[in-house]
Amino acid sequence: MAQQVQGVIARAKGEPVRIETIIVPDPGPGEAVVKIQACGVCHTDLHYREGGINDDFPFLLGHEAAGVVESVGEGVSEVAVGDFVILNWRAVCGQCRACRRGRPQYCFDTHNAKQKMTLTDGTELSPALGIGAFAEKTLVAAGQCTKVDPEASPAAAGLLGCGVMAGIGAAINTGDVGRGDSVAVIGCGGVGNAAVVGARLAGAARIIAVDIDDKKLETAKGLGATHTVNSRSADPVEAIRELTGGNGADVVIEAVGRPETYEQAFYARDLAGTVVLVGVPTPEMKIELPLLDVFGRGGALKSSWYGDCLPSRDFPMLIDLYRQGRLDLDAFVTETIALEGVEKAFERMHHGDVLRSVVMF
Repeated sequence: MAQQVQGVIARAKGEPVRIETIIVPDPGPGEAVVKIQACGVCHTDLHYREGGINDDFPFLLGHEAAGVVESVGEGVSEVAVGDFVILNWRAVCGQCRACRRGRPQYCFDTHNAKQKMTLTDGTELSPALGIGAFAEKTLVAAGQCTKVDPEASPAAAGLLGCGVMAGIGAAINTGDVGRGDSVAVIGCGGVGNAAVVGARLAGAARIIAVDIDDKKLETAKGLGATHTVNSRSADPVEAIRELTGGNGADVVIEAVGRPETYEQAFYARDLAGTVVLVGVPTPEMKIELPLLDVFGRGGALKSSWYGDCLPSRDFPMLIDLYRQGRLDLDAFVTETIALEGVEKAFERMHHGDVLRSVVMF
């Protein structure tokens, strides 16, 4: 039987979000209903509200979440009722050319629930990243649920559903940071600081955090950065080179998503070094680099989408590290809020006052 729950809705571009009653249908084949326990306020949700993703309003926002499986549809074997899960927005198909080549983290045909959640008048909702977790319960494809240790804090665990995984994965999966490497991270918001953590986990010897905000740089230092550079007062390329013996960093992670910071990342890397773009640019942004420099410097220019993660592999592993005290996910939870606090949390996030506000149910 369909259920009525409360959720955060964005009805039109730029309008404040509102809490409304939504209808969550019973799960169909391959689907699951999850009772949400915690959901982080991610910048992507603000992008949806501002019409920066698409114009399929109204949106049911929220996607960085953890909760408990309440019911499952026919044919579901990945999870069972009562499982504590982290939700992900890349449920792999297992059949596309990437999956068949043993690279499911690059799946080209990821999927979501086929049924639609609606408003009480029948208006179909577009769930953010196919999840819609600023709600007491949500309907997802069962493959979007990854079972993890239920002893983990929901507020911390849910952050692996997007931003923290994107940053950690940018360092470990995409950047392939290794023991003794030098790493620079440009942009120290939630994703950038997660990249700092990922570099530390991978054994980087030197981790240089770059930002224009001293408060963010202090946070990065607390999470494992060995050096910090305020790029308002210092040339970040020269500073990174000076801190790496004049060579540049082995891996530079750009977590801003702007042409000027990408160019800084390009020239701040060592010869044959790697640039990882994990910051999300807007459609109109362009970059111009001398092709001879691209050729002559060698190395790799990579984009990292969701930290090139495979949820079934990465989420349980990272939760194990968290439970062992080796990964401080709690440090990313700046505050916990009620569902009614999402709009104000957007404001605090926009001003850089928080790493993550987390809605608790």
